[in-house]
Amino acid sequence: MSYSYRDAAVLKTILERLKYLCAFPSPTGFAEPLADELEKRLSAAGFVCERMHKGELLCHLGGEGRPLVYSAHLDTLGAMVRTIKSNGRLRFAKIGSYPDHSVERENCVVHTASGLSYSGTVQFFNPSVHASKDASEAKRSDENLEIVLDQCVDSDTQCRELGIAPGDWISFDPRTVITETGFIKSRHLDDKAAVAVLLALSDAAADGSFQPKRRLSLFFSLHEEVGHGGATGFGSDVGEFIAVDMGVVGEDLSGSDTTISICAMDSRGPFDRKILRGLTAAAHSLNVDFALDVYPFYGSDADAALFAGNDLRHGLIGPGVSASHGYERTHCRALDDLFAVLKHYAEID
Repeated sequence: MSYSYRDAAVLKTILERLKYLCAFPSPTGFAEPLADELEKRLSAAGFVCERMHKGELLCHLGGEGRPLVYSAHLDTLGAMVRTIKSNGRLRFAKIGSYPDHSVERENCVVHTASGLSYSGTVQFFNPSVHASKDASEAKRSDENLEIVLDQCVDSDTQCRELGIAPGDWISFDPRTVITETGFIKSRHLDDKAAVAVLLALSDAAADGSFQPKRRLSLFFSLHEEVGHGGATGFGSDVGEFIAVDMGVVGEDLSGSDTTISICAMDSRGPFDRKILRGLTAAAHSLNVDFALDVYPFYGSDADAALFAGNDLRHGLIGPGVSASHGYERTHCRALDDLFAVLKHYAEID
């Protein structure tokens, strides 16, 4: 099946931004350089930006109505060097939550404190099927997975001489692919697909094709994957906080990786009924296909905002993303529809 898109130029921009974002390493705790780059670009476009002490970025797009925040997170899953083994290989600790097997055989980069970077691969400690039956049968865990550096090292000392030490961040190769049929396959679509859409909204606001009636701000979180990204930093007068984050695709859900998803309830409880009505009405008015689902194993920056004590209504919408927290997939149609719904929602006061 092929799809027609509302604005090919906007979609092209979204995809260009998405490829750039996915290629920029930003595991939680290592995402400030990406926020710095976005702040430069948004400020150069004429928008007023603010930074929080812990790095989060707030960008004001304009508008005079009731304050509204769209939030997306720049931080991704990743890892950190835990121990340098005696054979020069690295034991790592996960940043964020993901199945151990999902990173096996993945290329990665170790980012040292001095600014040097070293490539490597996540491997089972004895990965050859010709050498061990455990290569096929053993359950993967942080005890038997390790990072094999692309360096001629076979000792702890040689590894440390490169400048590698416990506490160094590790990013995974996104392997971004956009197919001729419109599918986007990559790590970190959670949540860089949504970030790309919000940046396209800023482009539209800059050129005048988008004029929000709400006083709209974009909030770029750097700590969503560890639970506190949306806790603070967007202003006490904000009455609505909408997390723009991945929609879940899986068994017992109606979501698809070719459509947008609106979340009615996640693991923390129901989302605001008024916002749910507004988002679904916006989708209906644009003839956008969408899923309305309950996510039992999900949390977001919208939850963090409420649990931090902020007095606001909260919601969640995003592109459907399959294989979440692994090698993920979405579709150009979902990004095209998400842009249209977010734009329409902010144009109605």
